[in-house]
This record gives sequence, C-alpha cells and structure tokens, in this order.
Amino acid sequence: MRAPAKASFALTPLSPAWQIRLGGGRSRAEGRVEVPDGAGGWGLICGETWTTREAIVACRQLGLGYANQANQETWYWDTSNVTEMVWSGVKCNGNEMSLAQCQRHKTLTCQKAAAKFAAGVICSETASDLVLNATLVQQSVYIEDRPLHMLYCAAEEDCLSKSAAGANWPYGHRRLLRFSSQIHNVGRADFKPKAGRHSWLWHACHGHYHSMDIFTHYDLLNANGSKVAEGHKASFCLEDSDCQEGVSKRYECANFGDQGITVGCWDMYRHDIDCQWIDITDVKPGNYIMQVVINPNQEVAESDFTNNAMKCNCKYDGHRIWFHNCHVGDAFSEEAERRFEKYPGQLSNHIS
Repeated sequence: MRAPAKASFALTPLSPAWQIRLGGGRSRAEGRVEVPDGAGGWGLICGETWTTREAIVACRQLGLGYANQANQETWYWDTSNVTEMVWSGVKCNGNEMSLAQCQRHKTLTCQKAAAKFAAGVICSETASDLVLNATLVQQSVYIEDRPLHMLYCAAEEDCLSKSAAGANWPYGHRRLLRFSSQIHNVGRADFKPKAGRHSWLWHACHGHYHSMDIFTHYDLLNANGSKVAEGHKASFCLEDSDCQEGVSKRYECANFGDQGITVGCWDMYRHDIDCQWIDITDVKPGNYIMQVVINPNQEVAESDFTNNAMKCNCKYDGHRIWFHNCHVGDAFSEEAERRFEKYPGQLSNHIS
C-alpha cells in the first residue's frame, strides 16, 4: 500500500482585510494598532484587554521584532487620522502569527471607546530571555519544618497554603519544600519589570518593594497535572546578583534602586529567604512533579517563552523527598519516567 503523501504548508501573505499598521507614533516601531474597519478604511482596537501577549503578536505580524511595551492608553500619540474603535476583546495566546488568529468580540464592547484609550505597542528588535538553573534546584532542595512564630511575614505576603489560616498560631509548624533559584538572562535585552517604580508596592514587614505582582510560580503537581500545593515568588528584589566575566551589574535594589536583570547576569533567590518554598504541610506521600515557571503571566516580553518552565520528578515518603531529572522544558521523556518509577532512590538527589 502506498504511503499517503505528506502535507506541505507555506506561509502566504495576509489579505489586505487582515493586515495591520501602526499610527501616531514617534517612530515606525511604535504607535496605535490600526486594523481594517471593513469599509475600506482603518479603525482602532479597544485597549481594555490589551496585554503583552497581544502586543507580541502585533509586533510579530508587523515584522518589527518583539513587544517592548503594550499600551492600553495612547493619548500621548497623534490621534487625528483614525479615531473610530472597531475591535474589542482581543485575546491572544502569544504564539499566533497575526491578530486575525486571535479571539475578539463579535460586536464592539468597549467602556472607554475614545481614541486615547486605543491599544498601542512599542516594538523592539531585541528581547530578554530568562532561564532557570535546573541543576541548582535539584542540588539545593530540602524539607524544613518551620515554626509558625517565624512565619508571620510570610503569611502576610500570602506565601503559605490556605490551611495555614486555620492553624493554632503561633504554635505548631509548616512543612516547607525549599530550594534555590538562579535565574539567568540569556537574551539580547535587559529584563525589566513592566511597572514603573512609581507603582511598586512597599512591604514593611520584609522591608522591600514589589515591582511585579507575580514573578515566579512554584507548583507541586500530581500525575494528571493537578496542583496539590503551590507557592509564588513576587520579585521583591529583581537585581543582578552576579554576572558572567566581562559583564557589569546594572541593577541593584538597595536604596530604591532600579530593578531588572542585565543580559549575561542572573538573579539569585537563596533557599533560606522567605517565600522561597512550596508549603507541603497538607501533601500526602506519593510521586509528584515539581514545576517552576518564570514570568508566568508573560507580563514582560521575552524572545522565547518555551524555556521559562522547569520540571522535576519528585518522590515524597512523608519524611524525605527525592528530586530527579530536573530540566527546562515542557515534558519528560518516556525513558526518564520509566527509570524514575523503577529506581527513584538511586537516580535522585535524596534530601531529608
């Protein structure tokens, strides 16, 4: 029997009905995103649901690289030529080749329909790219039973599981899965928080500013991918802890300094600082997957989001924990799964 012919695919130019352009900006790489209005003219996109994901797709479609900024208000750009809002509710995953492939409202629904609230972008030829040091996670993991009287600040910043609210404070303890995170910027542009320092939040308990609501997700998953425990790491101090040879540090949190990670540098969150953990007090013994995701909401554009997740096989017996096969990527190989199930103690980093 003759094998079926392989399908071939080729990218074809978008029809004029699906092309987009930028208007009102100070350069060709910025401006309000303008789309066909269906009557031979151009209209605007409602900025209410416009995020970095949609801006990434717009810059990609325009051939202008990466989204340096997604703008929900564009009053500071010229709005004299195109003023009518024609699209709303645009929602992209971030990997589409054009805005035409994203979802949007069938009929215009926009509370702020004035042109100054239209969606806009600032595109850039370069972008950051964050990658977690998976080996360090595996080498540094351990379990700590931490007394509740030492966790008031962590509870205030929502770094414990929900059951902690019903604990007999300050007596008792929480069981914490702790590890170090070393986050490298291997891209071609510095990683900087989306929010300007005027909107950073001061947390008096720990004495630091939060520049991003969520910088990292820490999750413990069961075999079907459901969360059994979770943590999160706000970027309370997003800075250059160290750099490769020949690269100078540019970001330091002390004295309300600039936050970010320079190209060729890394930010280090040691295992012994608050919230650098997953609260596993309520987790039953078993086999799990430990997952870390950097920049999980894609608030800041990167050249590659596929390397933002790290996973480890995890075996927990109620007293000790084994980590194995920590790596950056989305899935485990079948061989790694088989080996882990057969020899969990011999192949792992065994920490009690």
